[in-house]
Amino acid sequence: MEELEAELARARDLDVSDLADAIETIGFECTRCGKCCKSEDDDPHTATVFPDEVRELEDSGGQKDDDSRDVRNGEAAPTSPSQSSRDWRDVARPMPYGLDEDGSGETFEWALQTDSCGDCTFYEEGEDGTGACTVHDDRPLICRTYPFSVALGGTSQPMGEAVDEAGMVRAHECEGLGRDITREDAETLAEALKERAVTELEEAIDVRDNFSPANPGPGETVVHDSEGAKHPDGTAYEG
Repeated sequence: MEELEAELARARDLDVSDLADAIETIGFECTRCGKCCKSEDDDPHTATVFPDEVRELEDSGGQKDDDSRDVRNGEAAPTSPSQSSRDWRDVARPMPYGLDEDGSGETFEWALQTDSCGDCTFYEEGEDGTGACTVHDDRPLICRTYPFSVALGGTSQPMGEAVDEAGMVRAHECEGLGRDITREDAETLAEALKERAVTELEEAIDVRDNFSPANPGPGETVVHDSEGAKHPDGTAYEG
Protein backbone atom coordinates (compact mmCIF):
# COMPACT_ATOMS: atom_id res chain seq x y z
CA MET A 1 0.00 0.00 0.00
CA GLU A 2 1.40 3.37 -0.98
CA GLU A 3 1.88 6.17 1.54
CA LEU A 4 -1.21 8.18 0.64
CA GLU A 5 -3.41 5.09 0.61
CA ALA A 6 -2.04 4.13 4.03
CA GLU A 7 -2.84 7.58 5.41
CA LEU A 8 -6.32 7.40 3.88
CA ALA A 9 -6.94 4.12 5.68
CA ARG A 10 -5.87 5.78 8.93
CA ALA A 11 -8.17 8.73 8.25
CA ARG A 12 -11.13 6.43 7.66
CA ASP A 13 -10.36 4.68 10.96
CA LEU A 14 -10.31 7.90 12.99
CA ASP A 15 -12.65 7.73 15.97
CA VAL A 16 -14.94 10.78 16.06
CA SER A 17 -15.35 10.46 19.82
CA ASP A 18 -11.58 10.56 20.31
CA LEU A 19 -11.32 13.61 18.08
CA ALA A 20 -14.09 15.30 20.04
CA ASP A 21 -12.27 14.52 23.30
CA ALA A 22 -9.16 16.20 21.92
CA ILE A 23 -11.10 19.25 20.76
CA GLU A 24 -12.71 19.55 24.19
CA THR A 25 -9.27 19.32 25.82
CA ILE A 26 -7.92 22.14 23.65
CA GLY A 27 -11.11 24.19 23.74
CA PHE A 28 -12.48 26.51 21.09
CA GLU A 29 -15.13 29.14 20.43
CA CYS A 30 -15.25 31.31 17.31
CA THR A 31 -14.93 34.99 18.27
CA ARG A 32 -15.86 36.18 14.75
CA CYS A 33 -12.61 38.12 14.53
CA GLY A 34 -12.40 37.31 10.81
CA LYS A 35 -8.65 36.73 10.79
CA CYS A 36 -9.01 33.33 9.14
CA CYS A 37 -11.04 34.93 6.32
CA LYS A 38 -8.91 37.99 5.60
CA SER A 39 -5.62 38.75 3.90
CA GLU A 40 -2.54 38.75 6.10
CA ASP A 41 0.57 40.87 5.65
CA ASP A 42 -0.69 41.90 2.19
CA ASP A 43 -0.94 38.24 1.16
CA PRO A 44 -4.40 37.35 -0.18
CA HIS A 45 -6.52 34.90 1.79
CA THR A 46 -5.79 31.35 0.65
CA ALA A 47 -8.04 28.43 1.57
CA THR A 48 -8.32 25.20 -0.39
CA VAL A 49 -11.67 24.42 -1.99
CA PHE A 50 -12.30 21.18 -3.88
CA PRO A 51 -14.28 20.75 -7.13
CA ASP A 52 -17.45 19.39 -5.51
CA GLU A 53 -17.36 22.25 -2.98
CA VAL A 54 -16.98 24.79 -5.78
CA ARG A 55 -20.08 23.40 -7.49
CA GLU A 56 -22.05 23.49 -4.23
CA LEU A 57 -21.17 27.14 -3.80
CA GLU A 58 -22.00 27.84 -7.45
CA ASP A 59 -25.50 26.51 -6.82
CA SER A 60 -26.07 27.93 -3.33
CA GLY A 61 -27.28 31.44 -4.14
CA GLY A 62 -26.64 34.98 -5.28
CA GLN A 63 -23.10 36.09 -5.91
CA LYS A 64 -21.44 38.77 -3.79
CA ASP A 65 -20.18 41.70 -5.77
CA ASP A 66 -19.94 45.49 -5.57
CA ASP A 67 -23.37 45.89 -7.20
CA SER A 68 -25.23 43.60 -4.81
CA ARG A 69 -23.54 44.07 -1.46
CA ASP A 70 -21.59 46.67 0.47
CA VAL A 71 -19.01 44.42 2.12
CA ARG A 72 -17.76 46.97 4.60
CA ASN A 73 -21.08 47.94 6.18
CA GLY A 74 -22.79 44.59 5.70
CA GLU A 75 -25.87 46.00 4.00
CA ALA A 76 -27.24 43.71 1.34
CA ALA A 77 -29.24 44.87 -1.67
CA PRO A 78 -32.02 42.67 -3.09
CA THR A 79 -30.78 39.75 -5.16
CA SER A 80 -31.66 40.01 -8.83
CA PRO A 81 -32.35 36.98 -11.07
CA SER A 82 -28.94 37.44 -12.68
CA GLN A 83 -27.37 36.91 -9.26
CA SER A 84 -29.24 33.69 -8.52
CA SER A 85 -26.21 31.55 -9.33
CA ARG A 86 -22.45 31.87 -9.44
CA ASP A 87 -19.82 31.03 -12.02
CA TRP A 88 -16.76 28.95 -11.16
CA ARG A 89 -14.57 32.06 -11.03
CA ASP A 90 -16.95 33.71 -8.55
CA VAL A 91 -16.11 30.90 -6.14
CA ALA A 92 -12.57 29.76 -6.85
CA ARG A 93 -9.24 30.87 -8.26
CA PRO A 94 -6.15 28.83 -9.15
CA MET A 95 -4.03 28.07 -6.12
CA PRO A 96 -1.25 30.66 -6.51
CA TYR A 97 1.64 28.46 -5.40
CA GLY A 98 3.98 27.62 -8.25
CA LEU A 99 2.51 30.12 -10.71
CA ASP A 100 4.46 32.93 -12.34
CA GLU A 101 3.98 36.54 -11.26
CA ASP A 102 1.38 37.04 -13.99
CA GLY A 103 -0.57 34.02 -12.73
CA SER A 104 0.39 31.75 -15.61
CA GLY A 105 1.79 28.23 -15.38
CA GLU A 106 0.60 25.02 -13.74
CA THR A 107 -0.67 24.59 -10.19
CA PHE A 108 -2.58 22.11 -8.06
CA GLU A 109 -6.06 22.61 -6.59
CA TRP A 110 -8.17 25.70 -6.06
CA ALA A 111 -8.35 28.49 -3.52
CA LEU A 112 -11.48 30.35 -2.49
CA GLN A 113 -11.89 33.51 -4.54
CA THR A 114 -10.84 36.82 -2.98
CA ASP A 115 -12.13 40.39 -3.23
CA SER A 116 -10.14 43.51 -4.11
CA CYS A 117 -8.81 43.66 -0.52
CA GLY A 118 -7.50 40.08 -0.64
CA ASP A 119 -10.19 38.85 1.78
CA CYS A 120 -12.33 35.80 1.09
CA THR A 121 -15.05 36.89 -1.31
CA PHE A 122 -17.69 35.44 1.00
CA TYR A 123 -16.53 37.37 4.06
CA GLU A 124 -18.52 40.29 5.44
CA GLU A 125 -17.50 42.64 8.23
CA GLY A 126 -20.13 44.52 10.19
CA GLU A 127 -19.91 48.02 11.66
CA ASP A 128 -18.95 46.49 15.03
CA GLY A 129 -15.91 44.82 13.45
CA THR A 130 -17.18 41.26 13.76
CA GLY A 131 -17.03 39.04 10.73
CA ALA A 132 -19.58 36.79 9.09
CA CYS A 133 -19.61 34.23 6.29
CA THR A 134 -22.27 34.85 3.65
CA VAL A 135 -22.28 31.14 2.69
CA HIS A 136 -21.94 29.77 6.21
CA ASP A 137 -24.17 26.72 5.68
CA ASP A 138 -22.30 25.76 2.49
CA ARG A 139 -18.77 26.74 3.51
CA PRO A 140 -15.96 24.33 2.56
CA LEU A 141 -14.53 21.77 4.98
CA ILE A 142 -11.36 23.81 5.53
CA CYS A 143 -13.56 26.59 6.91
CA ARG A 144 -15.81 24.27 8.93
CA THR A 145 -12.83 22.82 10.78
CA TYR A 146 -10.53 25.81 11.29
CA PRO A 147 -8.37 26.11 13.41
CA PHE A 148 -7.93 22.32 13.68
CA SER A 149 -6.20 19.67 11.62
CA VAL A 150 -5.30 16.02 12.13
CA ALA A 151 -1.78 14.64 12.36
CA LEU A 152 -1.83 12.67 9.11
CA GLY A 153 0.51 12.95 6.16
CA GLY A 154 -1.10 14.30 3.00
CA THR A 155 -3.55 16.56 4.87
CA SER A 156 -3.31 20.34 5.03
CA GLN A 157 -2.01 22.27 8.02
CA PRO A 158 -3.66 25.72 8.00
CA MET A 159 -1.95 28.93 9.09
CA GLY A 160 1.51 27.63 9.87
CA GLU A 161 2.74 25.32 12.62
CA ALA A 162 0.47 23.94 15.31
CA VAL A 163 0.36 25.89 18.57
CA ASP A 164 -1.38 23.15 20.59
CA GLU A 165 -2.27 19.49 20.16
CA ALA A 166 -4.10 16.64 21.85
CA GLY A 167 -4.12 13.10 20.52
CA MET A 168 -4.40 13.23 16.72
CA VAL A 169 -5.72 16.79 16.75
CA ARG A 170 -3.57 19.84 16.10
CA ALA A 171 -4.67 23.42 16.76
CA HIS A 172 -3.37 26.36 14.75
CA GLU A 173 -3.16 30.02 15.62
CA CYS A 174 -6.57 31.44 16.56
CA GLU A 175 -7.76 33.71 19.35
CA GLY A 176 -10.72 31.38 19.96
CA LEU A 177 -8.53 28.54 21.25
CA GLY A 178 -8.71 27.63 24.93
CA ARG A 179 -12.37 28.58 25.31
CA ASP A 180 -15.09 26.23 26.54
CA ILE A 181 -16.87 24.16 23.90
CA THR A 182 -19.96 22.01 24.35
CA ARG A 183 -19.75 18.29 23.72
CA GLU A 184 -22.30 18.63 20.92
CA ASP A 185 -20.23 21.29 19.15
CA ALA A 186 -17.03 19.31 19.71
CA GLU A 187 -18.60 16.23 18.10
CA THR A 188 -19.93 18.22 15.15
CA LEU A 189 -16.48 19.72 14.60
CA ALA A 190 -14.86 16.29 15.00
CA GLU A 191 -17.13 14.75 12.36
CA ALA A 192 -16.22 17.52 9.92
CA LEU A 193 -12.54 17.15 10.77
CA LYS A 194 -12.62 13.44 9.94
CA GLU A 195 -14.56 14.12 6.73
CA ARG A 196 -11.99 16.73 5.73
CA ALA A 197 -9.05 14.38 6.36
CA VAL A 198 -10.66 11.64 4.27
CA THR A 199 -11.62 14.06 1.49
CA GLU A 200 -8.17 15.68 1.34
CA LEU A 201 -6.47 12.31 0.99
CA GLU A 202 -8.97 11.03 -1.59
CA GLU A 203 -8.40 14.23 -3.56
CA ALA A 204 -4.61 13.93 -3.28
CA ILE A 205 -4.73 10.35 -4.59
CA ASP A 206 -6.97 11.33 -7.52
CA VAL A 207 -4.75 14.33 -8.37
CA ARG A 208 -1.74 12.03 -8.41
CA ASP A 209 -3.46 9.41 -10.54
CA ASN A 210 -4.92 11.92 -13.03
CA PHE A 211 -1.87 14.15 -13.35
CA SER A 212 -0.16 14.62 -16.67
CA PRO A 213 1.97 17.72 -17.38
CA ALA A 214 -0.02 20.14 -19.52
CA ASN A 215 2.88 22.36 -20.62
CA PRO A 216 0.68 25.45 -21.10
CA GLY A 217 1.68 28.16 -23.52
CA PRO A 218 2.72 31.71 -22.59
CA GLY A 219 0.12 33.44 -20.44
CA GLU A 220 -1.91 30.26 -19.94
CA THR A 221 -2.88 28.86 -16.55
CA VAL A 222 -3.66 25.21 -15.86
CA VAL A 223 -5.04 23.83 -12.62
CA HIS A 224 -4.66 20.13 -11.83
CA ASP A 225 -7.34 18.81 -9.51
CA SER A 226 -8.90 15.41 -8.81
CA GLU A 227 -10.82 15.58 -12.08
CA GLY A 228 -7.88 16.42 -14.33
CA ALA A 229 -6.43 19.56 -15.90
CA LYS A 230 -8.64 22.65 -16.09
CA HIS A 231 -8.72 26.25 -17.20
CA PRO A 232 -9.20 28.91 -14.50
CA ASP A 233 -12.93 28.93 -15.31
CA GLY A 234 -13.21 25.27 -14.32
CA THR A 235 -13.58 23.86 -17.83
CA ALA A 236 -11.42 20.97 -19.00
CA TYR A 237 -8.02 21.85 -20.46
CA GLU A 238 -7.41 20.02 -23.71
CA GLY A 239 -3.93 21.41 -24.40
